[in-house]
Amino acid sequence: MKSEQHVTLYELNHLVSKVIESEMPSEYWVEAELSECRESRGHCYMELIQKDERTSTPIAKASAKCWANKWMLIRPGFERTTGQRLHAGMKVLLKVFAQFHEAYGFSWIVTDIDPTYTLGGMARKRQEIIRQLKEEGVFDLQKELQLPLFCQRIAVISSETAAGYGDFCNQLADNPYGFLFQTRLFPAIMQGEGVEQSIINALNRIFDLTKGQTPCEVFDCVVIIRGGGATSDMSGFDTLALAENVANFPLPIITGIGHDRDESILDMVSHIRVKTPTAAAALLIDHLKTVLDAINDAQEQIVRLALQKLTSHKSRLSTLAEILPRLFTNVKTRQEARLDSLNSRMTTAIRQSIITQQSLINALEVKMPIFLNRRLMAEQHRLQLIEEKTKNLDPALLLKRGYSITLHNGKAVRSPQQLQSGDEIETRLEKGTIKSIIK
Repeated sequence: MKSEQHVTLYELNHLVSKVIESEMPSEYWVEAELSECRESRGHCYMELIQKDERTSTPIAKASAKCWANKWMLIRPGFERTTGQRLHAGMKVLLKVFAQFHEAYGFSWIVTDIDPTYTLGGMARKRQEIIRQLKEEGVFDLQKELQLPLFCQRIAVISSETAAGYGDFCNQLADNPYGFLFQTRLFPAIMQGEGVEQSIINALNRIFDLTKGQTPCEVFDCVVIIRGGGATSDMSGFDTLALAENVANFPLPIITGIGHDRDESILDMVSHIRVKTPTAAAALLIDHLKTVLDAINDAQEQIVRLALQKLTSHKSRLSTLAEILPRLFTNVKTRQEARLDSLNSRMTTAIRQSIITQQSLINALEVKMPIFLNRRLMAEQHRLQLIEEKTKNLDPALLLKRGYSITLHNGKAVRSPQQLQSGDEIETRLEKGTIKSIIK
């Protein structure tokens, strides 16, 4: 090969650079998804990707850069409009021109970013998540819960070092009513890409702490707060998995993640949404104050009703005190008249009874001798019959007829088996007694 046909790499790359500059002098608006985005020394470095809509397989990749002088102007407007920082997975519309550098190769140079395109993509994603939550029937589950009347045991999900967490605890502790709150922190990442899983893990720790009992026996509610972070770090609160976990959680969840412009999906599915951690503390204090006011009102009403009842009863007793003497006099008069009537009737009845009984006695006096004579004659006849029977049963009559009675030990002998050899027996006859020995 001849030496005049050789070129250096720099010369070749410079040639490519000139061709690109001459053939592609224009700027282009390009749709792409960020697979990587990082800042270094004020510059923003991006990796762009396009995926097949059916298979999600990458079909195009490219590198892009936004130099610091442009990035300082583009970034604030983008984050202010979208409420988010550029991050992997975000779809963007970039204005770029082609550049081929002899030392660094090809790259797209970003001169502008259209935030409305990204905002539209974010809105579509949010609407899709909301639609899916509603189809699952969980979007309003938290709204169906109620804060306990005495909501004082608070599980807090926040960054341990966040100023908002300290403000939240201080406001609860220094409330003007002297209410006592018990808070327990479950640390979580509250900005960046780890927000979703970190908060889900904290919810799981709260739920695991209640094993063997219902969550409401340990905590009254959960507060998710975030203070001091950038509004561009809100994307982690707009995910389906986090929304499902919050919506299905058995305790009321209050969110105070510190932004005013839009509600995150986390705010939408939570029980109550407030703007800041201090607003969340104020909500809990006001809730308890409302309960205290209701108790005080009920107490005053009970006292008022009791006094009214006492006044009514006193008035009634006074009226009764005036009426009772008159009523007693009337009752006494009626009862005395009734007693006189009963006394008269009783006297008459007794007299009548005495006369009746006297007549009965007189009649019995006449009839009694006749009854006695009849009874005496009957009994005399009965005695004669018994005497006759007794005489017929007298053993002496049997002896006179020639019969005898044999006795052993004073008892009549009825069978030979009653006697043994040597026994003495006594035989009674009409005219004497014979004693014998059994041989």
